[in-house]
Amino acid sequence: MGRSVLVTGGNRGIGLSVAQAFRDAGDNVAITYRGGEAPEGFLAVKCDVTEPETVEAAFAEIEEKQGPVEVLIANAGITRDTLLLRMSEEDWSSVIETNLTGAFRVSKRAAKGMLRLRRGRIVFVSSVVGLFGGAGQVNYAASKSGMVGMARSIARELGSRGITANVVAPGFVETALTDELSDELKKQYLAQIPLGRYTSTEEVARVIRWVASDEAAYITGAVIPVDGGLGMGH
Repeated sequence: MGRSVLVTGGNRGIGLSVAQAFRDAGDNVAITYRGGEAPEGFLAVKCDVTEPETVEAAFAEIEEKQGPVEVLIANAGITRDTLLLRMSEEDWSSVIETNLTGAFRVSKRAAKGMLRLRRGRIVFVSSVVGLFGGAGQVNYAASKSGMVGMARSIARELGSRGITANVVAPGFVETALTDELSDELKKQYLAQIPLGRYTSTEEVARVIRWVASDEAAYITGAVIPVDGGLGMGH
């Protein structure tokens, strides 16, 4: 019997690759999505993590159809990049509310079921920017670094119940967005990465799946970078 897995923001990018990795490993996978088309092959539940009532409704549906969430991947996130002095209150609050408060909401709700089961895996999808910093990304970096403190606090609170909480921090990932960068900008970014290439969503997904597996049962409160060495030492 596969585990009940939930991937928030699982309809595209890293989230979709993560959902596929768990499904391929034999787990029962639910994904949440806010807009666009829901991918086939998963229990797809429409949910906006900035709205507590839709989070509760999503968990109720998932629990009814595939059981209590045993593995939570808190991946849903947005960006509103701009320089500090141009950043509006809305630019700040919308990113914090979605990325950080949204992760808090889903992890709190998932933890209720995990406590009854006396087991569980929570993985927060952060970013190298959360630890390394990024010009024009004060809001995004704050939201992603906040996940580290949240994961480590949860690890201390819930570890005795067999629940782990970890952070995976990807670096530059091959996406449609990076494809649109100019050759010159790509050169600048690649020059900062010791491995000299971007990662793929599949590589990130494999690490996330592993840290939620029995093989990583004794890892909790960790920050695992998947960044080609970009953020080493941070």
